[in-house]
Amino acid sequence: IATMLEGRLRTQQRSSCNGRETSLSSSGFGMKLEAVTPFLGKYRPFVGRCCQTCTPKSWESLFHRSIMDLGFCSVILVKEENTRFRGWLVRRLCYFLWSLEQRIPPFQDAPQKIVESTGVQKILSGKALGGAGEGKMSDHVKKEVQRILGHIQAPPRPFLLRLFSWALLRFLNCLFLNVQLHKGQMKMVHKAAQEGLPLVLLCTHKSLLDGILLPFVLLSQGLGVLRVAWDPHACSPALRVLLRNLGGLFMPPEANLSLDSSEGVLARTVVHAVMEQLLVSGQPLLIFLEEPPGAQGPRLSALGQAWLGLVVQAVQGGTVPDAMLVPVAITYDLVPDAPHEIHASVPLGLWTGALAVLRSLRSCWGCSRRVCVRVHLAQPFSLQEYTVNARSCWGSRQTLEQLLQPVVLGQCTAVPDTEKEQEWTPVTGPLLALRAEDQLLVRRLSRHVLNASVASSAVMSTAIMAALLLFKHQKLLGDFSWLTEETLLRGFDVGFSGQLRCLVQHTLTLLRAHVALLRVHQGDLLVVPRPGPGITHLARLSAELLPAFLSEAVGACAVRGLLAGRVPPEGPWEQQGVELLSQNELYRQILLLLHLLPQDLLLLQPCQSSYCYCQEVLDRLIQCGLLVAEETPGSRTACDTGRQRLSAKLLWKPSGDFTDSDSDDFEEAEGRYFRLSQQSRCPDFFLFLCRLLGPLLKAFAQAASFLHQGQLPDTESGYTEQLFQFLQATAQEEGTFECADPNLAISAIWTFRDLGVLQQTPSPAGPRLHLSATFAIRDNQDKLEQFIRQFICN
Repeated sequence: IATMLEGRLRTQQRSSCNGRETSLSSSGFGMKLEAVTPFLGKYRPFVGRCCQTCTPKSWESLFHRSIMDLGFCSVILVKEENTRFRGWLVRRLCYFLWSLEQRIPPFQDAPQKIVESTGVQKILSGKALGGAGEGKMSDHVKKEVQRILGHIQAPPRPFLLRLFSWALLRFLNCLFLNVQLHKGQMKMVHKAAQEGLPLVLLCTHKSLLDGILLPFVLLSQGLGVLRVAWDPHACSPALRVLLRNLGGLFMPPEANLSLDSSEGVLARTVVHAVMEQLLVSGQPLLIFLEEPPGAQGPRLSALGQAWLGLVVQAVQGGTVPDAMLVPVAITYDLVPDAPHEIHASVPLGLWTGALAVLRSLRSCWGCSRRVCVRVHLAQPFSLQEYTVNARSCWGSRQTLEQLLQPVVLGQCTAVPDTEKEQEWTPVTGPLLALRAEDQLLVRRLSRHVLNASVASSAVMSTAIMAALLLFKHQKLLGDFSWLTEETLLRGFDVGFSGQLRCLVQHTLTLLRAHVALLRVHQGDLLVVPRPGPGITHLARLSAELLPAFLSEAVGACAVRGLLAGRVPPEGPWEQQGVELLSQNELYRQILLLLHLLPQDLLLLQPCQSSYCYCQEVLDRLIQCGLLVAEETPGSRTACDTGRQRLSAKLLWKPSGDFTDSDSDDFEEAEGRYFRLSQQSRCPDFFLFLCRLLGPLLKAFAQAASFLHQGQLPDTESGYTEQLFQFLQATAQEEGTFECADPNLAISAIWTFRDLGVLQQTPSPAGPRLHLSATFAIRDNQDKLEQFIRQFICN
């Protein structure tokens, strides 16, 4: 604190300019507070139900009825009671004895069965690669098959697995306070495993530890050895050898070659045979659906979709009758820091990883800055059932340029009645080998599962604290409790419990590198985000809270856009509440904002149309009290039936005549109208919701203003660097450090490319970006910026 107090005056001046200072009442720290009610187990909402539209049978049969009666367990809390032995020596060797008692099933001779599979035998006989003759086995091809197979996997070694589990258990106890797992969610996974079908776990990707932590958790819960599909570009050769012996799978680089390449055909055939053998043997498989942490680009992983495509192909080919898909998520208070030598484009080496472990142990020794982890296992569902039901939900789609560009330029006002087609993830070789219909199935299934994983993720205390520090201006203790209540009411769980004072103290301890704690008059404590990288880091943490409030945030920004042309943004709340907002106008504004926002952010379920989501957004705004229904001016009230006139033909009808409905001759009800609520809490809540989407929308607006300054044509990476430097310079001038994020710059460029603002042309050095003829005109650039800024509430 003494170091922080030296720069007190300078920090207070900066925070006052940005309006981002939060007072923490001294009374809250001076008196003992009661435990917050929603933190008790019976008030936690159940999360992770599968989609009732696409998988109704799984929704009913694979749900554990008494799930709310089961509590949490910490999987790294291993004591003497977790072993079959008791005694003084056992208490000191309980980790080692626990690792010896883990059930590791015997592994069959998988390499021989893979070589004997139908697809590989066709290649070995020369049929698939155009060999010299049928029945002649090429030694060269056989050696290639063995080499590719050795690159993909190795038989897991039980001794190494037990030794690694013991070492990992000790490491996790030093690094984390706890690793929480819901027993009811684990019961559902065990119930799905008893069906005799292979389990495929589809997970988010928050940390480099995810691929090690999740197999450890499932091994400790009796699910056996989890086979993990790793990214080969993220690991060095030595690390790949270790991970293969621990159950890792790696896609060979030849699998991404063109479809007419003989090497690519051979590699894809071997990978397909490996997947078939793995599913038949019943070993659980883990696939990451998100790109590795730190990667700049699309959210959905191309490699993860390739592995998932192999699973879909195996099920449709009849290798196994079905597979159980389990959405999984892992959330951290703070993601463990990666070593400075590691970058997204540099493979992680075995020696570098060992040094990172030693640094983590050294920093955690005797330190209270340890984080909590939650592992979330959503409700399993049948892949076969999803495949049958999901195809009926596919409709026509249009590009963003067709949907939004005429509206941006003022050429039309109506929004086409169709969905947006936006795919940012490149299609790899294994996915290209599938039929076009199956490729579409895999892409939509990936988005569907990722939506379920994000919806089941708990909101951690650091995300709530970061959102309060950036977007709220009131008492920190009271707002922390309020925001926790609001999160739980929206069906999202929280990853913490306990007394409010202790929670806030623990969270501020975790965020101490990004905030300044200042003592002010009367003993109050002022919490101020540190400018620059501190605010950028808090913005990334607060984005974890966005899924819980996404519908309301979209609705609030749409309302701001609807009022932008009527009421000045700086006008009082009472003046904005006078305006009547029609339902049709609200639908239109919500649709425009939905089309503008990236699909990677929205993660809408493919079975849910945009118009259904518009109604959900409107319902959420009404439920949270921001919108109040109003009668149309000068019209008859909706409940007034006294003046209704019935036509003559409706007065008398023959008995049993159902050819007509009694409502056919009534005038169609007029559209509903709404006003902004005048309750005292609504202005602050409305502003908070708008600011949740503020970093993204401000980055898009700044990217639009940069169009006439950028040096085009340029490569995509070059123009991204130009835009990122502009965002950093703007952040220094205006204090908008939450926008200075390279991922926001990439999202803006890709959105503008889909919108037709930027176009790509091939060149020897790769695709180059240039302004389209339409947006080379400065007036159209200003229209684009104005269109985006209407949704921003300062």
